[in-house]
Amino acid sequence: MTSLILLSVPLKFVFLSMPLKILFLSHKFYPDIGGIEVSSEILARAFSKAGHEVRLLTWSKDSTGKVFPFMVCRNPGKRRLFKEHAWAELIFENNPCLRLSWPGIFFGRPSIISLQTWLFQIGGKIDWQHRLKIQWLNRAQKVIACSNAIRKRCWPDSFVIENPYEKDIFRMLPDVPKTADFVFLGRLVSDKGADLAIQAFHSLFTERDLQKAVPSNLLLTIVGDGPEKERLEGMVSELGLQKNIAFRGSLSGELLVNCLNRHRFILVPSLWEEPFGIVVLEGMACGCLPIVSDGGGLPDAVGNAGLTFRRGDVDALVSCIRKVLENPGLEKQLREAATSHLAAHYPDVISGRYLEIIERAVVNQPSIS
Repeated sequence: MTSLILLSVPLKFVFLSMPLKILFLSHKFYPDIGGIEVSSEILARAFSKAGHEVRLLTWSKDSTGKVFPFMVCRNPGKRRLFKEHAWAELIFENNPCLRLSWPGIFFGRPSIISLQTWLFQIGGKIDWQHRLKIQWLNRAQKVIACSNAIRKRCWPDSFVIENPYEKDIFRMLPDVPKTADFVFLGRLVSDKGADLAIQAFHSLFTERDLQKAVPSNLLLTIVGDGPEKERLEGMVSELGLQKNIAFRGSLSGELLVNCLNRHRFILVPSLWEEPFGIVVLEGMACGCLPIVSDGGGLPDAVGNAGLTFRRGDVDALVSCIRKVLENPGLEKQLREAATSHLAAHYPDVISGRYLEIIERAVVNQPSIS
């Protein structure tokens, strides 16, 4: 089978006339926060909206009592796992989750698995757990990768369907003026590269050839929390950047949307190779032009609507910042490209691609060519 990118393929028809019983497996889910959690909720809602009966199994606990338009079973025991697998007509795993999917061995239901992260550890080592997941993928009727990077390095015969973002939440707010410059959004851990953004700002204000071109009131807002926060705050203080770099802590919902809308640019300088990078789409949807490192799936998330720089290279990041500050025409061009790029990642568009593959698997239609 040859690989195929489905992002731009229009959904032309639906194969099934009857609702399908879909057992949706997601290791983590609401209220946990992360890319898999977001995409799982979007896709499960879309499958349910399309008329299919969806039951979602997860290990994530929830004390909020939030209600979904599909059944959510949390922390299921063995008996419940067997019961749900016996009920299902198709198993959908949003990333391999063997602790939830192993009963599938006994029932032989069609299986679709979406790869949302790497099948190896940082550094490329493949341990026994990843080897087991690789064997498990061989059972699937179809494997879907969330980015070209995941496809190329993990499962070359997979289809590429990039991740959706929460369109109804992350949006432009016309009444909110863009009074701030750059924003970093992410957990404050070393992998996310917040310190790289701080170093870049230090270079902008200290290197002689840059000083005249950089406004003295240029501002970087750091949104997020994590174990590196205290160290990063100390770094800002040591570099004398207290007037130019502000920490806002963790934000969510409308507070986060409002914050993003106030900024012109979003920095995603990850040192880790992100499998995709939904945060790029979220920022872009709020009017932030993205500048991201070139590792993993981040270039896919940006498309032609942002800039990429060499991962871990402060000078390359500084160069990108200068480009957008000094070239209004470039900024205008990138913002114009954002409209179609975001439209290709609307939840209904992405879920339509998934449903096409799911329904083909059930009715045993020939592969898309």
